[in-house]
Amino acid sequence: MTAPTGPLSRSVNVERLNKDRAEITVEASPEECAALARDFKIPGIRDLVGRFRLGGSLTRLHVGGSVEATVTQVCTVTLEPFEAKVKEPVDVAFTNADILNDTDAEDVELPDPIMNGRIDFGALTAEFLALGLDPYPRKPGVAFEPVTAGEDPLPFADLKALKAKLGGTD
Repeated sequence: MTAPTGPLSRSVNVERLNKDRAEITVEASPEECAALARDFKIPGIRDLVGRFRLGGSLTRLHVGGSVEATVTQVCTVTLEPFEAKVKEPVDVAFTNADILNDTDAEDVELPDPIMNGRIDFGALTAEFLALGLDPYPRKPGVAFEPVTAGEDPLPFADLKALKAKLGGTD
């Protein structure tokens, strides 16, 4: 058995599942949420759940569903922490790793590999949570107000005035 690749790991042998009706649910523990929050460099994650439906065969296994969580992020405008809901849809194709080894196409989008008959649904949950995070989070109701140069003096206006007073040239 291989070691988990991240703080959230739920490796499932998909060869033994009924692909037409299989459903997988991943619920992260508080410890796993805390470890993911550290990895993602955000203040907190709670109530992380991945719900997946499987369809197809091992040559083309489709995984659909969603990942949901409540995250605490830091507002990029006010620098205050705030909570936000994340809900990210999941739509991924997998195939047996042996099939991928036989493919030479470079420009074709290839399915993710099924390694040793297994898919890590914990890692998939963490990946889609990361995709759902806002890279520039803003606290609700906060707007970024750009600084405009209008009536305010320019940074070197005083120096220019002093230079003019002393008889310097522009």
